[in-house]
This record gives sequence, C-alpha cells and structure tokens, in this order.
Amino acid sequence: MKLSPLQIGELVAQVPIIQGAMGVGVSLSKLAAAVANEGGVGVISGVQIGFQEPDFESNNDAANERALRKHIRKARELSPKGIIGVNLLAAINNYKEMVQAAVEEKVDLIISGAGLPTDLPEMIKGTKTKIAPIVSSSKAAALITKLWSRRFKYIPDLVIVEGPEAGGHLGFSEDQLNADPKPQLDKIVQEVIDALRPYEEKYNRPIPVVAAGGIFDGVDIAKYIKLGVSGVQMGTRFVATEECDADIRFKEAYIAAKEEDIQLVKSPVGMPGRAINTNLTAKLKEGRVPVKKCYNCLKPCEPKTTPYCISKALIDSVQGNVEEGLVFSGTNAYRIDRITTVKQLMAQLVAETETALG
Repeated sequence: MKLSPLQIGELVAQVPIIQGAMGVGVSLSKLAAAVANEGGVGVISGVQIGFQEPDFESNNDAANERALRKHIRKARELSPKGIIGVNLLAAINNYKEMVQAAVEEKVDLIISGAGLPTDLPEMIKGTKTKIAPIVSSSKAAALITKLWSRRFKYIPDLVIVEGPEAGGHLGFSEDQLNADPKPQLDKIVQEVIDALRPYEEKYNRPIPVVAAGGIFDGVDIAKYIKLGVSGVQMGTRFVATEECDADIRFKEAYIAAKEEDIQLVKSPVGMPGRAINTNLTAKLKEGRVPVKKCYNCLKPCEPKTTPYCISKALIDSVQGNVEEGLVFSGTNAYRIDRITTVKQLMAQLVAETETALG
C-alpha cells in the first residue's frame, strides 16, 4: 500500500515524515534541507541556534535571531521546493522575537513545545506560515485549540503528539514516566484525534495529527497510520546520518550506546529529559554542576539553583565534547548501528512502511 502524503493546508509533503528538531545544533539547515529534498518536512532547531556566532556569549538574543535567519535562508537555498520548518520552545525568553524572525524569513512551519504557545496565531497573522503545537495529552490539545479558536478564530494547522519514549524534554512527570504501565502513545493519539474532531467540524477543515516519540522504523510508522494519524515525527533516526549537523563524535555516541545507557535526566526547564549516560549525567546523580555563565535563555531557569547549565551541556556535546555534555536521545537510539545518508534512510523507511501497510 502506497504512503499517503502529509497535507498541511496548501503544503504537501509527499513522505509523511517530519524530522524532529534536535538542539542545540543537531538539526540545522543541512539536515533539514536534506529531509525536505526527500519529500519529508525538514525542521531546524531554534534553541540557542546562535552558538557559532562570534557574539553569542555577549549578545545572546541577537546572535540567535541572526543565526535563525541564516539557517532558514541556507535551508531554502539547499531545498528550494522542500518544506522547511523551525522548532521554537515556548519557554525561551526571546520567543516572540524568534517567531517574528522566522515569519519574516517566510518559513513554512513553526512547531512549538515546552509550554503552550498561547499567542502564536497572532504572530503569524496575514502570512502563509503554518503553526503546530506539540502536546502530550488530549487535554493539552483541546486546551490550546479551544484557546486559539476563542481568541483568534484559528485552529492548529497540525498537532504533534509526543509520547513518553521521545528524546530530549518530555511532557510527562517523572512519576508518569516511571509508572507501570506508563502513558501509551497509541492511546494518547486516539484521544487527541477525538478531542480535535469538533473543531475540524466547526471550521470545516482537517487538523492533521502526527505521532512522535520512540518511532523507529516502517513497522512503527504503519502502526500509527493505521490508528488514524496523518504522519509521524522522528528525531533519533536522523542523528546517525551524514547530513546531521552534529559533530561525528555525537553521532558515534548513538552508535555506541547500549539500551541501559539511555536514561531520564533532570533538566533546568522543569521537565524530565532523556539522554545517553555521560560523565555529566553521572555527576548530576551526585548533585548539581555550578553554573559559571548564564545565558538567560529559559523562563523557568534560576542560575543559583539550577542543577546545571543546559545550554553549555548541549553545546559541548554537539561540538564533540560528548562526555562532558548532554546527549539527548530517544529510547531506541541503541538500535542504531551505523551512519547512513538521509536519502537512504528515507527510502528505507518508506519501503518498510509500505510493506507493513500492504
């Protein structure tokens, strides 16, 4: 059975795979463009994207806005016909300015998680940029959709449902993640589809639902398509590609990881995270790592009490200092055994999915 495209308004991705945003610097213009060129949706991570700018330490906000514009333009150069998105955390202090920069650069899609992006429809008003919240429950999906509908007469162009097996920050409490049984993505997806149906009927247009978190191969993709989703989001699989923007040592950490190496970690964002064990995560089990330099990047972060500086930890890892950094990953990273190309990976995923569907 042939895969159906993912339609987001007038945007059509021939392959219904969104490449998950991975920051800091793991998914920038090179990876996003490669995925977009293969018919998927390529996504640039906007979190501390300016880490390579010369004034990043002294002028953090301006460096990030400038770098975001550069990477959107670069991705568009590399993939003039592809769909390019950016992921901007609602928890960053300069959220509004970063959204404005992305909109001015005519990005196709803004994905937003780590909090509810309550005013996002107002920020893209009068443009062709599409917007998609990331949620982890039907309650959150209904809340943001009801809010947008009431305040802006607008509903999401896409909703991404992220389950408990995802990498990076998770929309679940530690108790939920350690529960038996813990929340199940397939159940949450079906609840979100049901919660959005009244708004689809009211506005007479579909709200595509995309499943994310722990999706590894075509069998997984087919499973969720059969449940009624319009597509999937995958991050972990795209790390071990030649086009991934991270240092080779970051990619090799995925290949070397064993199942038991992938664990939950504390995060200054106030949410649990999932990462591969390193020297840093070992230190965090013993106490906090003092913050020497604060970038004032996150709303909930307090330098005097935060367990560590997440910006420094993520920048260290993406630049190759893996042991002293934070290597976010999904639960299935240990299943990756080699580096491939985006072209080969996308073709493999499509073939596996179509076989599983057929």
